[in-house]
Amino acid sequence: MAAFTVNGKPVSVQAEAGTPLLWVLRDELKLTGTKYGCGASLCGACTVHLDGRAVRACVTPLSAVEGKRVTTIEGLSPTSSHPLQKAWIDQAVPQCGYCQSGQIMKAAELLAANKSPSRDDIVRHMDGNLCRCGTYNRIITAIQQAAKEA
Repeated sequence: MAAFTVNGKPVSVQAEAGTPLLWVLRDELKLTGTKYGCGASLCGACTVHLDGRAVRACVTPLSAVEGKRVTTIEGLSPTSSHPLQKAWIDQAVPQCGYCQSGQIMKAAELLAANKSPSRDDIVRHMDGNLCRCGTYNRIITAIQQAAKEA
């Protein structure tokens, strides 16, 4: 059994210590906003925060979250009012939308550390979070918009 906090709520789950956090979130806790993309930490679709730091849930074992705080896209803002979520809508960022929760969680990590990132800061930080539809310019614009509103 593992005990940790998800989106501000304490949880305990019965799963093997090596079970990827992604499957605990989706299958055990029914938090399906975090997506499975590659299973090898290559795409970023499964990005969540672990004690405020962006991690890939597909390769983060349950044992690594014991006693820690996990934040998923569902916990970023209960009302979808986070500046990034609003900017994503304003800028019509998603096409298929599959990678978007991971993109937003990675961007939220950046804005928590850097309230006014340059375009280069954004590109550098978001490197490794892939968008199959290629909406990178809209992602950058949305992050810049959110930084102004945050």
